[in-house]
Amino acid sequence: LGVVQHISNRIAVLYLGEVVELGAKKDIFQNPSHPYTQALFSSTPVPDPDSVKERIILEGVVPSLTDPPPGCRFHTRCPHVMEVCRKEAPSTHTVEDNHWSMCHLSAPVPN
Repeated sequence: LGVVQHISNRIAVLYLGEVVELGAKKDIFQNPSHPYTQALFSSTPVPDPDSVKERIILEGVVPSLTDPPPGCRFHTRCPHVMEVCRKEAPSTHTVEDNHWSMCHLSAPVPN
């Protein structure tokens, strides 16, 4: 991810071959929205041995790429899974200008 941060302008994060987050490099690194992106970033090593970093450990089963589950592909491992995640694939939601997340948690809250 360190190399990606230095050579990219825009980043697409994929899980099981599907884009789950897309945006400008700065937006993705400063404000990762999708739970998979957050877990991915938490796994990167920090060069400072005295630094304490909270890791997000993903549990659950990695689904089959050839036979993905219904709904969100990440729901079998997501720490924030909701019933809707098991049934409906999330649509693209705007996190901020030029930054999108494909997660039910990113959906606007109805009034």
